[in-house]
Amino acid sequence: MRSHRFYTPINLQQNTSIELPAEAAHHCAQVLRYKVGDTLTVFNGDGFDYLATVIQIEKKRCQISLTNRAAPDNESPLKIHLLQGVARGDKMDLIIQKAVELGVAEITPLFTERCNVKLDGKRLDKKLQHWHHTIISACEQSGRALLPELHQPISINKLAKHKITSIYLEPTAKSRFGDLAIEQSIRLFIGPEGGFSDKDLAHLELLGCTGIKIGPRILRTETAGLSAISILQNLQGDL
Repeated sequence: MRSHRFYTPINLQQNTSIELPAEAAHHCAQVLRYKVGDTLTVFNGDGFDYLATVIQIEKKRCQISLTNRAAPDNESPLKIHLLQGVARGDKMDLIIQKAVELGVAEITPLFTERCNVKLDGKRLDKKLQHWHHTIISACEQSGRALLPELHQPISINKLAKHKITSIYLEPTAKSRFGDLAIEQSIRLFIGPEGGFSDKDLAHLELLGCTGIKIGPRILRTETAGLSAISILQNLQGDL
C-alpha cells in the first residue's frame, strides 16, 4: 500500500505513540482502509516528517507509533510572499492550492478597489479556516512539512512600506522579470478580476513596488500569480 501523509496539529516526538485527530483518523481508517502494521507519514508544520506505523484501529479511532523523523529539505530558498487580490468563487482556492505547491512562504488575501468579494465577521473566519485547510491539503500532497503562513486579509490602502523587494503584475508596465535584481525575499502583488485600479497602482508606487509585465497577453488573476511564482522560482528558487 502507498504510504500517505497526514497533517496532525499536535506535538510529535520519535518513539512515542499518539492517537490521530478525528479527521485524520477517519481518512486513514475509513477512507484509505489502513490496517494494523501499515506505514504512514505525519507532520505538524515543524519542518519534519515523522514515519509511523498503525498499531491499533478501533471504530473511528486510529493509534500510531512514531519511529523515524526526517526533514524533507524541499523548501525553496526564495521566500515569496503572495499578496493576492481576493477572487470570486473557487478561484481563490485554486490560487492558494497551487501557490503552496509551487513553494510560496506566505499568503495574504488582499482587498482592492475592484475586489467584489465582501468578507467580514463569521463569514471571514469561516473563509480563513477553509483557506487554511486548503494549505494543509496542498502540503500533504506536495510533501512540504512547513505550512506557509496565512495572514489576515488586509485592504491595499492599509499596507505599509517594506524593505524587501516588492513587485506587482500590470499589463502596461515597462519592466520584465529579467530586469529584476531578485533578493531571497520578495513580495508579489496580484490584482483580482479586473486588475488593479489607478488608485491601487498609485498606492503600490508609494510603497516602492515595481510593476512587471508578463508577455503581450493579459492573464486572468488565477493564471497571473501562478505564472509569476513559477518564473521567480525558475530565476532564483528551486524550479
